[in-house]
Amino acid sequence: MNDRATSPKPDAAAPGTRIELRRPDDWHVHLRDGEMLKAVAGYTARQFARAIVMPNLVPPVTTVAAARAYRERIMAAVPADNSFTPLMTCYLTDDIAPAELERGHAEGVFTAAKLYPAHATTNSVAGVTDIRKLARAFEAMQRIGMPLLVHGEVTDHAVDVFDREAAFIERVLSRLVGDFSGLKIVFEHVTTAEAVDFIAAAGPNVAATITPHHLEINRNAMFAGGIRPHMYCLPVAKRERHRLALRRAATSGDGKFFLGTDSAPHAARAKETACGCAGIFNAPFALESYAKVFDEEGALDRLEAFAALNGPRFYGLPVNAQRVRLVKAVAAEAPRVPDTLSAGGERLVPFHAGAALGWRYEGIVGA
Repeated sequence: MNDRATSPKPDAAAPGTRIELRRPDDWHVHLRDGEMLKAVAGYTARQFARAIVMPNLVPPVTTVAAARAYRERIMAAVPADNSFTPLMTCYLTDDIAPAELERGHAEGVFTAAKLYPAHATTNSVAGVTDIRKLARAFEAMQRIGMPLLVHGEVTDHAVDVFDREAAFIERVLSRLVGDFSGLKIVFEHVTTAEAVDFIAAAGPNVAATITPHHLEINRNAMFAGGIRPHMYCLPVAKRERHRLALRRAATSGDGKFFLGTDSAPHAARAKETACGCAGIFNAPFALESYAKVFDEEGALDRLEAFAALNGPRFYGLPVNAQRVRLVKAVAAEAPRVPDTLSAGGERLVPFHAGAALGWRYEGIVGA
């Protein structure tokens, strides 16, 4: 899937190694709605204590009432014996009311607000057309300590799709950080060395999430032996040098980088079509995928911080008391990811479909 294989470091864990860490959180996930929500919510709740839930439904979640109702549907879709907590977000539009953001945050409904540039990704048609229209909203969010979550791509068709994140940093994000220096900003699902460098150099109010798929694949994965629609996501995977930069950032121990899967399920028929949907469904084996990367980089001792400590610290939330365990499987016993999963009568193709993963999630082991 990559320009070159990632070889384990000399200090990679031996088969049979067990690791325990604080139960992680997923700081960026798409749970969808309706039958799809019922099918996928359990995968996220099985591994993660909390998750920042994206608001790009149809219609989008733009009010406190809509967020409350969506939260109730999520909780109804999660097994009753699970302690999972969805953290709701508000979808920013050109005319979003700052008072609605403030009320939702004060009432504990909105944890954060999400900026989608209009037409940048799935269900972003109602997104922001001009970031200058949000000045009053950003001022309010800065004052009350409400984080801004950013899908960082320009939508100018004159800009190459592989350059749209870097262009966003130059044209939009750098100015946003300068104009609202007290605003907490999460640059979500970063994909480039330029993004890594920007986050590392920015102040303490700027952080980033990194997905498991952007740590594992580069852009060749979309074209390996033909068009591979299940490797297509937005932002798209970039060159190998960018993938390696992301791996260095994730495993560096830098508290500005933390786990966000951007798990984004679509029915296989919607992916395998002339105009396939963007998104990779990685929730069923997310922790195993991250553990594989950290093991390959000889950095298992830094996985807990990336997965369970950095995010709560940035959001000002307590770390989880529960702990989870993973074990490095013997080759013959390595769990194999199913080719497909069922979702309300539809087929879903998960990330790593058909592959044997070297790590197995053994679940919650206690507080």
